[in-house]
Amino acid sequence: MHEVSMGGTLRDYLSGEEIDETTYEEFRQALAKIFVEELGYPKESLKAKIDLCFEIDGEEMCRTMDLVVYDEEQQPLLLVMFCAGDVGSYEREAVCAGKLFQGGPVPYVVISDSMDAFLLDAISGKTLAHGMRSVPRYDDLLRMTADYKREPLPAEKRAKLERIFYTYTGFLQGTCCSESCTLPPKR
Repeated sequence: MHEVSMGGTLRDYLSGEEIDETTYEEFRQALAKIFVEELGYPKESLKAKIDLCFEIDGEEMCRTMDLVVYDEEQQPLLLVMFCAGDVGSYEREAVCAGKLFQGGPVPYVVISDSMDAFLLDAISGKTLAHGMRSVPRYDDLLRMTADYKREPLPAEKRAKLERIFYTYTGFLQGTCCSESCTLPPKR
């Protein structure tokens, strides 16, 4: 399922600005609220709808990350990806996103449908925890990432991961409703 415009607007929880209402926006807003109000994330550490862009055969592709958690130095610590469907079926895509994200690799990724969640180690690819309680509190995430060393991917490995990621984001998702999708195309 693609994200489709609902034709209205709503107030963004993080910025307070009016934004387009889409099929996923309600869920994105709910996740942001959970992160801030229940898990102690400062609003300023969260950024919504950040594109992860990469190139395939000279063509730029982008996949929107629903939320990205940054530390005080603006280094990404955690990606949050909303998914429609079985949360566990998005693990491989989420791990690829964590490895490819700009400023990364990002150490952790959460995939959620706002009712269930998986916490993934983006470097090893392992599922660390399952369930909404598996999402770390902000202070715990800072402890978990205190000694994290960012090492950019070698070009060959990155190119392979981009192809895998494209399969999930461009090919598999891009063919489901591309004629009916009413959101403007990515960059």
